[in-house]
Amino acid sequence: MKKLMIDFSATKKFPEINYNFKLSIRRAITETLRAEGFPYDAEVSVTLCDGEYIRALNKKYRGIDRETDVLSFPLYTPDELTDGECSVVATLGDIVINLDRAKVQAEEIGNPYIREVMFLTVHSTLHLLGYDHERSEEDDEEQCRRQREIMEKI
Repeated sequence: MKKLMIDFSATKKFPEINYNFKLSIRRAITETLRAEGFPYDAEVSVTLCDGEYIRALNKKYRGIDRETDVLSFPLYTPDELTDGECSVVATLGDIVINLDRAKVQAEEIGNPYIREVMFLTVHSTLHLLGYDHERSEEDDEEQCRRQREIMEKI
């Protein structure tokens, strides 16, 4: 990966969203792309939201009427990424992170809140690159392994 452009947005005011918060998300995406050997300039959209917003997206796009922690909307299939479809700048897709859920999960696990947000960012970036843990148990194990390796580097 050469350059990374991120379009940040938030669905409401979150007091924690500042320069360092965004920088942590950028680091998670950068490390994931680097670990995966992504060779192109990349563009990613990151939306930070609450549970109500992500629940509506989950229902609309996945037919699941419940809140979730993160959603990924890739623009390319893995084949398109490797076939040179995006040889100049790869607009990989959208990451939507439920900050309310991330806070709760961080408390439950006993991790810092920003670490949970970074973990969700790594998870979602892997989805943008073609990983799909819902496809099979093997894919789930591989994605979990990659997440652990990347988070160790961060």
